[in-house]
Amino acid sequence: MRLLELLKPLVGMIHLPPMAGSARYDRRGPQPILDAALRDLAALEKGGADAVLVENYGDAPYAKAAPKETVAMMSVVLRSVVEAAAVPVGVNVLRNDGLAAMAIAAATGASFIRVNVFAGVAFTDQGAVEGQARDLHALVRDLATDVEILADVHVKHAAHLTRLEEAVVDTERNRPHALILTGIGTGYETRAEDLAAAKRVSHLPVFIGSGLRVDNVAAYRDADGFIVGSALKRGSSPESPVDAERVATLAVAIASLRSAQ
Repeated sequence: MRLLELLKPLVGMIHLPPMAGSARYDRRGPQPILDAALRDLAALEKGGADAVLVENYGDAPYAKAAPKETVAMMSVVLRSVVEAAAVPVGVNVLRNDGLAAMAIAAATGASFIRVNVFAGVAFTDQGAVEGQARDLHALVRDLATDVEILADVHVKHAAHLTRLEEAVVDTERNRPHALILTGIGTGYETRAEDLAAAKRVSHLPVFIGSGLRVDNVAAYRDADGFIVGSALKRGSSPESPVDAERVATLAVAIASLRSAQ
């Protein structure tokens, strides 16, 4: 089953610890990182997540394009996660290395990627970051892959010059498979009015990419999917392990949205 074939999927984040190439890498090799990823995968699947998204979250401060050693280590981790998973697996390479994410996905069997700046320009804590749509589509052609592309619009931790509706139209014009909306930062709520605005001007699926909790699920009933990290972790900390009970509670809340359709 592919991600975008699912009805309002809950996509749980697997936030990897600092990897090779990161300033905080502890030089113990890939095994502890892989162990943490498989631990979180098991908790997400036990709790009822419909898919998982693996991200080099622990590598902050990020390079705009990931170092080669990071890409190599993420490939090792992703292959093991894909082999162990019973749900679709995606990859996001921070800060904005969609080309690396696509290459990793094609090589490991992951089925979708997230690209923080797919089109336009974002002014981020790494400086100005430009969209990668054309190069990504060329890579998809060369790899002969059908990996799905989920593209952020007005991505978190960044400033943007255009209005949200303009950015949605421009992003859709560059042909991703789905859109992602976020709040201002990790764990911050996505504005419900942003979801309504995006749905007015786009025919693509729109995912909520930050700030979803059990107590605000109803505000996003029109969303087509949910990417959740902090709310599924112990203490709501993105660097903590996934809590299967939190996953299960949120999965039930999202199921209520499906049944209401």
